[in-house]
Amino acid sequence: MEPVYATREDVQRALDVQPSAASARQIDRALQSASRDVDSLCHRKFYPWQGTYGFDWPGSQYRPSWRIWLDDHGLISLTSITSGGVPIDPDDVVLYPNDGPPYNRVETGLGSNATWGGGDTHQQDVTLTGLWGYTLDETTDGALTAAVASTTDTALTVDGPTSAAVGVGSVLRIDDERLLVTGRTMAGTGQTLAADLAVQKNATTVTVADASVFAVDETLLIDGERARITDIAGNTLVVERAVDGSTLAAHTAGTALYAPRTLTAARGALGTTAATHANAAPVHRWQPPGLVRDLAIANAMDRLLQEQAGYARTTKTGNGGGKASSAVPLESLRTQTYNAHGRKARHRGV
Repeated sequence: MEPVYATREDVQRALDVQPSAASARQIDRALQSASRDVDSLCHRKFYPWQGTYGFDWPGSQYRPSWRIWLDDHGLISLTSITSGGVPIDPDDVVLYPNDGPPYNRVETGLGSNATWGGGDTHQQDVTLTGLWGYTLDETTDGALTAAVASTTDTALTVDGPTSAAVGVGSVLRIDDERLLVTGRTMAGTGQTLAADLAVQKNATTVTVADASVFAVDETLLIDGERARITDIAGNTLVVERAVDGSTLAAHTAGTALYAPRTLTAARGALGTTAATHANAAPVHRWQPPGLVRDLAIANAMDRLLQEQAGYARTTKTGNGGGKASSAVPLESLRTQTYNAHGRKARHRGV
């Protein structure tokens, strides 16, 4: 499974869809298709991947002989190089462009002794090991609240800030391991209502013993009602009631508060190795470029809406003609994304 460029929750909120197992499967499938469409449009993959690619060393048809084009393999950072099985010091090569990453070519330093070649043939003679992708834009949202003692354990418990920022589809890094979030379930926060909560939409203040363990935008489960935290003042949570299609209800003091802080994750993802992690280890979240995320959401929404209409959903244009719904603004977003992040065509002379 390849990473996606937006989360299930992004699409659910955009469409105002009530969470359910059926809608989750539809959204996940649409996001996979939408994200791969972004890759195809931009002729590159944006997510980080640690590993090795092999390249032909430049023959006479690919002069100059000191340069290797990486084509659609964008490079973020370089770890090691071999040519003909012989290691080359990474300090003896130059990565371009100078304002990268992503880097699109590597050249042997003209002032060094490094050269390509040495194998039996030019084919796949050069291997580059490093971090591939577009850019490594990560934020540290929060931390684990329990140690991960096994390399096969797929359940992680996180704190409120992580719960608020992460969704199904997020790419996380804990220490040197990357993980793909594939599910979320409710977990106890250790907090309860400190006062009754009325069955009124304008009853939006939730008093707790310690509000520092919560985060703005985190979703709470109170009995069967879901509420989203919009602000925090002292030990009072300001919430939006009855979100995600849940039903407004009255709740009594002492009711336990739950939040989606248990993450199910695919371990050792994107070329990394599963490892154990200590309690309170920071959780880092990879962020795709803004336009890439926006286009993935828009593509997924369009696919879901068109699927509901049997791919016949249209809107009238000024001249009375019909055009696929949202085709014009979606095409504009595609153009913006390609202009900002697309890998432009490069022609070689043969």
